[in-house]
Amino acid sequence: MDSSALAASTTLAPTGSITDVEGIRVGHSTDARRPTGCTVILYERGAVAGVDVRGSAPGTRETDLLEPTNLVDKVNAIVLAGGSAFGLDAATGVVRYLDERGYGYSLGGAPPVPIVPAAVLFDLTVGDAKIRPTADTGYDACAKATSGAVAEGNVGAGAGATVGKLLGSRPMKGGIGTTSIKLPNGIVVAAIVAVNCVGDVLDPSTGQIIAGARTPDGKNFLNIAGSLRAGTGVAVGPRGSGGAGVGENTTIGVVATNARFGKTEMTKIAQMAHDGFARAISPSHTMYDGDTIFAMSTGTSPIVANVTAIGALAAEAASSAIVRGVMMAASIPGYPSYREVHG
Repeated sequence: MDSSALAASTTLAPTGSITDVEGIRVGHSTDARRPTGCTVILYERGAVAGVDVRGSAPGTRETDLLEPTNLVDKVNAIVLAGGSAFGLDAATGVVRYLDERGYGYSLGGAPPVPIVPAAVLFDLTVGDAKIRPTADTGYDACAKATSGAVAEGNVGAGAGATVGKLLGSRPMKGGIGTTSIKLPNGIVVAAIVAVNCVGDVLDPSTGQIIAGARTPDGKNFLNIAGSLRAGTGVAVGPRGSGGAGVGENTTIGVVATNARFGKTEMTKIAQMAHDGFARAISPSHTMYDGDTIFAMSTGTSPIVANVTAIGALAAEAASSAIVRGVMMAASIPGYPSYREVHG
């Protein structure tokens, strides 16, 4: 791939955010010292939810309860965080926030128990690994939650996100992005994604690499898929001889809609949304990623929607959010941004 690849650009048009699904609020808490942070997607009254985990190195909390055969059918919030397994502690702060306000699942006359699934990404190699999201980080994100425009790039779970780490190459800065698709009949399908992949990030409309692994001189994209076809990184060494350790990556996100569905349908929508990951990340769902997508339904639309259509739109929203997460990111030491590389 010649140097013109780094000069190419992708148009970034305003496309809304996950808060366009009425009632959803989003809050970021960012620790700029490292950086790292967490992002909370709140729907306090309870949204029907599903989940699908495709990566082989996940870090999650309360995903089992989202299985269609299990009892609890609604969540009050979903947490996306950096910090690897340490970052799951952010969900404790979200539980505390919701508990103080009386939100949660009620059973047997006991106080409501907030239902807060979570997923984390690995960003511990960026800055001081001892600085991690905590319960206070999660609480702070809730306190900052808004139903308005959502910040993107180096905030919340995207603060320490990076991309293009396979094959021991020169990676770039990832981030968090969000988008929405509004239909004429009032149905909204939206996504928010923290992009921290081992692979390259592509513009799905062209297949062109827009961020990812670069050549040693930093002037060209390495093109991970092309390198693998040429045999690079195919032989397995102690750590996969690909320059990336298990769990040192992971793209995590939430898709949401106001269409009314049950847990089974929301699980299917989460599964289909992973198509958006595969279109925008190459390779995706690897042994080194813990790729996880949650799907939320507020059920406020009176329209009886087709689950396949909403799943297809969720995939489109997810891929668009991935592109935005990378394009809105800012450089940090050792990880140039899309804007820096593309000029």
